[in-house]
Amino acid sequence: MAGEVPWMAFVYLLRCADDSLYCGWTTDVQRRLADHRSGAASRYTRSRRPVELAAVISVADRLAALREEARIKRLPRAAKLRLIATAQPQMPKASEE
Repeated sequence: MAGEVPWMAFVYLLRCADDSLYCGWTTDVQRRLADHRSGAASRYTRSRRPVELAAVISVADRLAALREEARIKRLPRAAKLRLIATAQPQMPKASEE
């Protein structure tokens, strides 16, 4: 709708216990990470815990997050590792969420 401020969204990469990488998106990184760590977020990460946050990429909105997640998922592992090396692994500040 006109005049609405779109929600900030985030694409994140997790490093799983088996050293595999998982990519997803969310509007609340802390909540989503807690879900992954508890085994409630995804079937993939449930059997590969513990997981650690490897990268967080802020994007404008949900649509941008979906596009960026799809782009990252198509990358080969080496490219994902380069992305992790250049991206911020920290949690966004509460004011950014």
